[in-house]
Amino acid sequence: MRKYSILGAGLSGLSCSYHLGHENCTIYEEKSHAGGHIYSHLENGYMWDEGPHVSFTDNLYVRNLFEDGADGKVLDFPVLVSNYYKGIWIPHPAQSNLFAVPIGIREKCLEDFLAARNSPTSNEAPKNYGEWLEKAFGKTFSKIFPTAYTRKYWTVEPEILDTEWIGNRVFYPDAETVISGSLQAPKNSSHYINTVRYPDSGGYFTFAGKLLENSEICFNHKVSRIDLVERIIYFSNGQCSKYENLISTLPLPELVRLSSPPPNIMDAANKLNCSSLLLVNITANHTAKKPYHWMYVYDEDKYSTRINVIELLSPRNTPIGKTGVQVEVYESGFKRFDLSHDEIAAKVSQEVIDMGLVDSIETVHTKYIPYANVIFDHERIENQNLILSWLEKFGLKRESDDLNAMTNWAKDNKVKYGNIVLAGRFGQWKYFWTDDCVLRGKEIAGK
Repeated sequence: MRKYSILGAGLSGLSCSYHLGHENCTIYEEKSHAGGHIYSHLENGYMWDEGPHVSFTDNLYVRNLFEDGADGKVLDFPVLVSNYYKGIWIPHPAQSNLFAVPIGIREKCLEDFLAARNSPTSNEAPKNYGEWLEKAFGKTFSKIFPTAYTRKYWTVEPEILDTEWIGNRVFYPDAETVISGSLQAPKNSSHYINTVRYPDSGGYFTFAGKLLENSEICFNHKVSRIDLVERIIYFSNGQCSKYENLISTLPLPELVRLSSPPPNIMDAANKLNCSSLLLVNITANHTAKKPYHWMYVYDEDKYSTRINVIELLSPRNTPIGKTGVQVEVYESGFKRFDLSHDEIAAKVSQEVIDMGLVDSIETVHTKYIPYANVIFDHERIENQNLILSWLEKFGLKRESDDLNAMTNWAKDNKVKYGNIVLAGRFGQWKYFWTDDCVLRGKEIAGK
């Protein structure tokens, strides 16, 4: 028995094993391959990631680790992002580029924006994301753009969400930026991503090459039950394994359900909400029709929510002269699909034609991802707190920020971990990016 048993061979699990020493760890993975959400799969000459994965971290350690994983063969380039609204392409973020919005809407957006910023209540803390949007952008812009997108991407009304997850993920402009951007195109982008890095070949998963090297992974080991008292993991293939220290990257609700919780803890796990993602991967017999690496679609009569063009990330992602368009469509317990996956794919295929992204379609295939984005609703903290306090009984050590949506890696974490540790976006139920997943493994090893 090795010192550390790790559930899940995604980026967080690989990072934990790498930093603790692969010789000290056994990773158990339910699939026949590693990578989790950063896995890239090749199909008929096209390399597909699970969504528009790009690296834009400013953490030098992670940058170097990813570059080593790709044997130094990386592409660095300025990113071009756009927004689609009723046949119009608007540079991203739209709040800084009102010049591209139709004149009538533009004037009303600007009027409401200035009214919101000059309101006597402008400095009062918003109670929810809906209030935050109106305070940030005014009623008109909020209704047309981020509120509509929230329904599509987060699958809920903005009022359902708290504000703790926002950080710099939604640009909050000053008045001068909005006013000048309503008159002409800004000289510089205000998006938090300006340049990105992507592997030259092999898709985003290539970045994990260094972490994967020499790891001990037991594939096709789907967890069926965990005995937290006797410290035994049972698998659906009939095998079991005793653990000394357990690191779980499984989605937190799944970890609970597998561990014979009492009714109140099961209820708390069932109340943790997450969206699911249907990827519609489309190929066409021509190169990209638009220069945008990815796009946000605000029209609520379209299933398409976010779109990326894979050969613009690396020309090796597609055969020469071809394009690959990947469309994201979301559902959750708040908003279920009203059509089958194939029916949605057919609708999306027509949408990308109508938006001018492809002329005609060669192939279409879909991939469904059960866990996409943690939904930071107002009950999340209470339910997550119940679960973490219950896990304390079995060796989890609580952390000062374990209920926060994000982690400040510069914090002074004085916690010395117990024999149960959680890692990763879904394991910790946080809003993590890939650099966060790597740094969590590094932090765990240091503690």
